[in-house]
Amino acid sequence: MGNRHEIAALPPESDLARADSLAREIFSDIANKWALLIIEFLGMRGTMRFGELRDEIGGISHKMLTQNLRTLERNGLVTRTVHPTIPPRVDYTLTDAGDALRAVVDGMCDWTQRFISHIENSRTRYDA
Repeated sequence: MGNRHEIAALPPESDLARADSLAREIFSDIANKWALLIIEFLGMRGTMRFGELRDEIGGISHKMLTQNLRTLERNGLVTRTVHPTIPPRVDYTLTDAGDALRAVVDGMCDWTQRFISHIENSRTRYDA
């Protein structure tokens, strides 16, 4: 009987399918080194300007930084604030969702550090 209540509490199958599809889309958008570095630096430093981000993330082009910031903003992970100055000042900040994602990414990094020897040994055995 308890299972019936648990099953009834689940969202409809169409909502689960939509959430799964959205998750795949978002992970595809952020599963690159630039997006992860942007999230990490904004998480460490709080609000940053475009130039500060570009300087901190060595090797990223203007175009790639712009594309990744737009994608993160579109997905609700970063907010962009334009200040009416001359020249205009633009600040980027992680949203609550972006900060929560950073915690997940940090967890994945912790997992990697914990199991790095296991992973490397498995790869060596597999590749032999």
